[in-house]
Amino acid sequence: MQVKCVICDRIEAIEDHSLQAKRLRNRRIHMYLCQPCHDRIEVKTYERHATGNFRLYRKKKRKDELI
Repeated sequence: MQVKCVICDRIEAIEDHSLQAKRLRNRRIHMYLCQPCHDRIEVKTYERHATGNFRLYRKKKRKDELI
C-alpha cells in the first residue's frame, strides 16, 4: 500500500496487511507521518514540554455522587 506523509508529501510503501495500513483504510481520520517527520515532532514536543508552558487540556473526571 502506498501512503503519503501529510507534512512533507513523501510517498512511501507500507505492508498491506499491517496494523497501520488497516487503520488508514478503515478510519479515514488517521493520518500517515513518515519517520523523519514523526521524530521531528516528537523532539519538538519534548522541548516544549521541558519549558513548563506545555499543557494538556484533558477533561476533569467527575465523581459520581450515586456510587
